[in-house]
Amino acid sequence: MSDKLSRTATHPTREGQQFSVFTRIFSGYGELLRIPGTLRYAIGTIVANMPAPMVGMTVTIAVQNIYHSYTLAGALSATQAISTAILQPLFGQLIDRYGQRKVSRPVMCLWLIGALSMVLGLTFHIPAGLLFLIMPLLACIPPWGAMCRARWAYVLAGDTMRTDRALALCGVLDECMWVIGNPLASILAVWSYVGAFAFTAACVLIGAFLFLGAIATEPPSEQQKARQAGMTLAQYRHQIAQKIAHQHAIDNARYEQQRAAQRAREHKNGGSASPHQSKVGFWDKLSAISPILSPAILALSVTWFGLGAFESATSISIIAMSKEQHVQNLTGFIFACFSFSSLVGVTVYGARQWRSPLWKRFYFCLSILVLGLGSFVFTNRVWQVMIIYLLVGVCQGPTWVNGNQSLLRLVPRSQFTETTAVMGAMNAVGGSAGSALGGRLIDLFGSRGGFAAVSILGIGMLLISLCGLKQIREATSNPIVSEVEVS
Repeated sequence: MSDKLSRTATHPTREGQQFSVFTRIFSGYGELLRIPGTLRYAIGTIVANMPAPMVGMTVTIAVQNIYHSYTLAGALSATQAISTAILQPLFGQLIDRYGQRKVSRPVMCLWLIGALSMVLGLTFHIPAGLLFLIMPLLACIPPWGAMCRARWAYVLAGDTMRTDRALALCGVLDECMWVIGNPLASILAVWSYVGAFAFTAACVLIGAFLFLGAIATEPPSEQQKARQAGMTLAQYRHQIAQKIAHQHAIDNARYEQQRAAQRAREHKNGGSASPHQSKVGFWDKLSAISPILSPAILALSVTWFGLGAFESATSISIIAMSKEQHVQNLTGFIFACFSFSSLVGVTVYGARQWRSPLWKRFYFCLSILVLGLGSFVFTNRVWQVMIIYLLVGVCQGPTWVNGNQSLLRLVPRSQFTETTAVMGAMNAVGGSAGSALGGRLIDLFGSRGGFAAVSILGIGMLLISLCGLKQIREATSNPIVSEVEVS
């Protein structure tokens, strides 16, 4: 009996191991959500962000049913995506300057006006050209995700480990929002686009009430900091600009030192270049001007553009296939399969310490994602698409994680925010291009034409991203350049 107990203590049961894994993954998240006020704004972020998965699908389904044109639906989605790419950085700047509550409230009012205008426009079948004037208003969504991350950084200031965990939690919550929003959008939009917009508007109001009501966790704005320092806002911003310029000079000097050391090593090993003079190529000159112009960053930019393009083309093609097979009400569940799979993938991926090089994981996940979605062109039934989505989706979240981790190793602190903004804009513009191209091919050739566009966009994006493999491999082998700072 004692031997049995000893063996049990030495070798934990499978149930105990499973519990240990579950605890390791989720106990840290629970600790964060027990901090006063954090659970409120975390839930508020999910609820208030419902326009992200619901508006695009609702507009696509409603416009196709009323105007009978996927080309128009895709063009409207493209208009919203481009407007979002333009407006979101602007809203972020205003929020940093004047505060989350002051900026979010009027922005929400613009969105509500846009939602009401779209409902009236669809109801009275207004000319299609007028719909394009309404879509930018539907892009007036406060950047709830960015504001949530800023709150975590403020609440956990100085605690790097828990801040990283909180940012991972934000990714998990984002996927939860898509898992819930996609099925709701397809069901409500097929039943009534009026009901879909009414539900989304209610989510915006309730989510904003929860989020903005957590006053104690709101980070101070630049305006508030300026007042506390006894300065005007202009004076405060001038000092911040001077600090950024100083940091930029330090980063450039470090970069030049690294380049000089590399040239010295090459000369010592018998290279033709001397420690003080070497042949500088076109890409070297651009990289010296700004790391954002390096081949690795450009390759990532093209990758983000391609991800937006072929994923948006996939979405509109799936909607078309569902309509062709008279299962349009299942469209949201298909997208939910992808989001759920991505949720599982990013949760497990983020909880594990990986030994393989980052660049290998980046290209592996990207390849699986591209080849998986590209295989839709060979499917004939919606259930086949759903199965592929479940299998491939586990690489969706990790692909974004790997890309963001790569950025941490490619740019200095003074340009990290700028670079991530460029990546977001590239993804949004790519999404608009994919919607427009996919919609046009669907009108010409049906859903099969849309899936063909997905394959072409995905493979083309993967091939172009491989052009930066050498630079990404070298850059991601270095330590992290700087910490992510949210101000």
